[in-house]
Amino acid sequence: MFFEEVQIKCPWKNSLKMWKLVVILSFMSAVNAAENINPSLINRNVERTVDLHSQLVKISGSITIENTGKQGVGSYLLGFEKDLQGFVSFVGVQDSQKNPLKTSPVTVAGRDSTEIFYNVQLRQNVESGKTTTILFEIVLSKALTPYPSSITQKDKQLVRYFGNHYFYSPYATRNQKTEILISSRSVENYSKLKPVSQTDSSIIYGPYENIGALSIDPLTVHYENNAPFLTVSKLERTIEVSHWGNIAVEESLEIKHTGAKLKGSFSRYDYQRDTSANHHSVRSYRTVLPPLAHSIYYRDMNGNISTSTVKSHKEYVELELKPRFPLFGGWQTSYILGYSIPSYPYLFKKPSGEFVLKVRLLDHVFDDMAVDELETHLVLPVGVSDVKIKAPYEVQHLHDGVAYKYLDYLGRIVIRAKKYNLVEQHIQDIEITYTWKTHMLLHEPVLVSLALFVIFLAVIIYVRLDFSIARQEHSKKE
Repeated sequence: MFFEEVQIKCPWKNSLKMWKLVVILSFMSAVNAAENINPSLINRNVERTVDLHSQLVKISGSITIENTGKQGVGSYLLGFEKDLQGFVSFVGVQDSQKNPLKTSPVTVAGRDSTEIFYNVQLRQNVESGKTTTILFEIVLSKALTPYPSSITQKDKQLVRYFGNHYFYSPYATRNQKTEILISSRSVENYSKLKPVSQTDSSIIYGPYENIGALSIDPLTVHYENNAPFLTVSKLERTIEVSHWGNIAVEESLEIKHTGAKLKGSFSRYDYQRDTSANHHSVRSYRTVLPPLAHSIYYRDMNGNISTSTVKSHKEYVELELKPRFPLFGGWQTSYILGYSIPSYPYLFKKPSGEFVLKVRLLDHVFDDMAVDELETHLVLPVGVSDVKIKAPYEVQHLHDGVAYKYLDYLGRIVIRAKKYNLVEQHIQDIEITYTWKTHMLLHEPVLVSLALFVIFLAVIIYVRLDFSIARQEHSKKE
C-alpha cells in the first residue's frame, strides 16, 4: 500500500487497542493514447543538460510548450524511453518561476504496448496560440555501465552511458539542443549525430529541428569516471521521539561499491604508494548531519570505528567516515551511525493542542548517493493517539508496530515506512500530527518513584523482621 496521508486512532486505556488506518491509495491508470496525448501541443524549443559527473545521471532543462489547437490545455506529458524507465529515481517539474508543479505517473496504452509517462499539471492553461515554459529535473540511478566490467587496482574506471540524441516526447519537437557534461577529458568514444561538437568537459548535440513524436536515435558516451560508485543496498533508520526534549536517530547501513569490479589481488603496499586523487576506490566519504547533532557514534560488528572526523558548521555537522578498509568494485561494508538532536526544531504544538513532528524520512548519507531500499521506523512517545501522517511522496506503509522502552508497560506506536530507489532529492520532511496528554510526561518519573518506594519498603520490612529459628540467650551481668 502507498500513502500520502494516514490517520491512526489509538485510544489508551487499560491496554493497547488496535487502531484503524485510513490510507489514500495512488494507482497508475491505463488510459487510451488518443485521449491522453493532445495532438495540438508541440515542443517549440527544448534544451537539455545531461550531467555525467557522478554515478547518477542528472537530466535537466527547459521545455517551451506551444498550443496549436483551438482549446486551452492544462496538462503536459513527460516521457522516457522504455530502456530508461527502470532507472528513473526522481522526477521534478517547475514552472518558469520555479514553482513546483504536480506530477503523477500514468500508463498510456498504445497500439503495440504501454508506456509510463508523467502527467504534469500546469499552473495555468495554455490558450490557443500561446506558449509556456516548464523546467524539469530527472535523476537516473544505475544508468551508467562500467566498461570494462573488471579492472585491476591501478586501472582507471571507464563507464558507458546509453541515451537518445532526441528529446523523447509524445509531442513533435521543433527545435532542440543537448549538452552532455562529463567528468574527465578522457573520452574513449561517443556517437556523432551531426551537428555535434566536443570541448574539454562537454559534448554538444544539435540543434536538431522538426523531430517527430517518440523519436529515438541511440546516443553513446564512453568515458573515464572515477567518482565514488557507492550504493546503499539497505538503510534502516530508527527515529525515537521523546517529549523530554530529545530525538534519537540510529541508522544501520549496508553499502556496496557498484563500480567496475576489482580484478586480481589487492596490494596494500601499492595502495599506500598510490597518491593519485583520481582513483576508483573509496577511501572515505562525507556525511552531513543536522546542525545540533551530538552524542555521535560510529561502529560496526567489531565495535567502535575511530577513523572518523567531526566538524561543526553553522548550518550542519560534517562527519567524515573512513571504513576499516578501502572499498573497491564489488566490495561492501556495513556499519551503524547514531546521534541525538534536540526536539524543539522539529516538534511543535498547535493552538488546538495537537503536536506536529517534522523529521526527514531520509537523510544525507554521502554526496550523489543512491539508496536501493529504505525502511524508516518512527517511534512515538507513550500515550499518543489520533495519529495523522503526511508523506512528501509515495511510500509503502508497512504494518505499524509497538515498541517497549525503559519502564514502558503501555508501549509506543512505531510507524514503519519503506521505499525503493532513492536519491538526494528524496531528502524531505515527513509530517506526523498526534494528540498527547501532557500528564504522560510524569509517566516514567512516577514509575521510578513507585519502584524506589517498593524497594525501600521491602528493605525496611526485611531489617525489622527476625527470621531466626531460636532466640539467643544473653548472660546476666553480675
